Amino acid sequence: MPMNESTQPPPLPDHLSIDPRSPHHVAAVFEHDVGIRLNDKERTDVEEYCISEGWIKVPAGKTLDRKGQPLLIKLKGRVEAFYR
Repeated sequence: MPMNESTQPPPLPDHLSIDPRSPHHVAAVFEHDVGIRLNDKERTDVEEYCISEGWIKVPAGKTLDRKGQPLLIKLKGRVEAFYR
């Protein structure tokens, strides 16, 4: 299915979260396929990122916090966000 060229994706924010309850969640961004690279390695398990501070948050295995959400660990490095 070809992408519609007239729908320009919104600019990727510096700080983005996939959790709709987060203040850093931008629904319009998720209408497009977003990719994240940490230190030149593409990651598919990113829950949240911040480019200016240089970190991503990924689930720590199958561990859940007390609210039933995945327990996240912060990985630091050079973060790049892009549209696939």
